[in-house]
Amino acid sequence: MDAGLLILRLLVGLLVAGHGVQKISTHLGGKGLDGGAREFRADGFRGGALTALAAGGGQIGSGVLLATGLLTPLAATGAIGVMTVALTVKWPNGLWVQDDGYEYPLVLIGAAAALAATGPGAWSLDGALGLTPYPLWWTALVLAAGLGSGLLTRLVLHRTPHEPRPPGTRNP
Repeated sequence: MDAGLLILRLLVGLLVAGHGVQKISTHLGGKGLDGGAREFRADGFRGGALTALAAGGGQIGSGVLLATGLLTPLAATGAIGVMTVALTVKWPNGLWVQDDGYEYPLVLIGAAAALAATGPGAWSLDGALGLTPYPLWWTALVLAAGLGSGLLTRLVLHRTPHEPRPPGTRNP
């Protein structure tokens, strides 16, 4: 079981962190902080560079914590939060990724929730520090906080349909 949890943590954590790196730099195919800001503005979000920096930093931090198995409930909450925002952006396109749908963020939300439910396993920093096992009821808190923070972020930072878009951004 520990080997399986290690593989899941590394895969999910590094993908989430890599997604964050793309938002704020030119590494891993990213378009730099300016490109990340343009992407958020094009998707209807306020804040530009600050929004991209917050999202990228949240993804990098939660991804690294998940990959290493450190503070797993906090890491899962962060990953669920940022991926919930991504899911809301992709929602109008339907489920499947070939239609730019929300399939990918949904899988990452589910994997992070599964790690919150199972814990990171013995081959983790949580295990090495004696922080495990986490009680199962933490999973409900992780899901509520992650989904809630993502939806609140969408509510606060997303422009209303009648709010003007900055010049050079596309309509949805």
